[in-house]
Amino acid sequence: MESLRAANEKAKYHGIDLSKLPQNMNMTSESITANVHAMNETCKDERTKFIFHSLIDHLHAFVKETSLTTEEWMTAINFLTDTGKMCSDIRQEFILLSDTLGVSTLVDSINNAKPPGATESSVLGPFFTDDAHDVQLGDSIASEGKGDYMYVEGRVTDIQGKPIPNANIDTWETDGHGQYDTQYENRVEPDCRGRLKTAEDGSYSFRAVVPVSYPIPGDGPVGRMISVLGRHIYRPAHLHMQIQAPGYEKLTTALYIKGDEYLTSDAVFGVKTSLIVEPEIVDDLSLTKSRGFKEAKPHAYLKKDFVLATVEQGAEARLKLAVEAAL
Repeated sequence: MESLRAANEKAKYHGIDLSKLPQNMNMTSESITANVHAMNETCKDERTKFIFHSLIDHLHAFVKETSLTTEEWMTAINFLTDTGKMCSDIRQEFILLSDTLGVSTLVDSINNAKPPGATESSVLGPFFTDDAHDVQLGDSIASEGKGDYMYVEGRVTDIQGKPIPNANIDTWETDGHGQYDTQYENRVEPDCRGRLKTAEDGSYSFRAVVPVSYPIPGDGPVGRMISVLGRHIYRPAHLHMQIQAPGYEKLTTALYIKGDEYLTSDAVFGVKTSLIVEPEIVDDLSLTKSRGFKEAKPHAYLKKDFVLATVEQGAEARLKLAVEAAL
């Protein structure tokens, strides 16, 4: 009796009344799902309870549908364990997993529906960091020698074309070798990434390098998964942009370079036709120097305007999407 009282006291300490829990013994493949739901019924947060109810339904249905073996289950456990071990402050293997399974694009499509005229979003990817240097308009986000010169400029406006001043822009890209700064073991500071603000007229500008197509990290569990599935691990060349301003929906997007051979088979399903751009080559070397580049040689020029939706416009677009999906 003493051990029973002790067990009840421990449960009460965690806010659990053992007498109200289901008798989850002698579980079978027919009874386990309902009993897991019953055990979770005391969850006080309705959204959390709803999400786990759906997750368990689909997860258990998957196991039944595939007749998952014990060996396959253990393979999955080890795969997820290895994925976690691969993560660090500057590498997110779980985001890469989500990207390559199309989950990131699906979540993005549902949560970032845009009204007509607003710039479309794209996946964040696993290489965003919080340590980008602040740069002034027209300054470089890349150190010298990182790749072919590229000058990027444009404006940030609302749907009506009104400029949005002081919008925060985070931008990041690969260097000319197809590597992000976080992939170099000797990284001491951020490179090929920067943070800037738009001017009063909504304009922005910065110097960068021409991004190139590159393989997603193939040295971890996600890379091995892609290989087993018979897929390639390449992403088309792109420049990431994340823009935020008070009163507006945060825009996470990317600009994809026209003509890249991987545009139609992006390993993480991020390309949208509205985000494909075609930089022009500038041969005027005096313009190269006046834009702040160190060497007098041709450079690529990319002009792109971004249109942000207000919070209210974004909410309306998501509601419309949800209604259409329910029909």
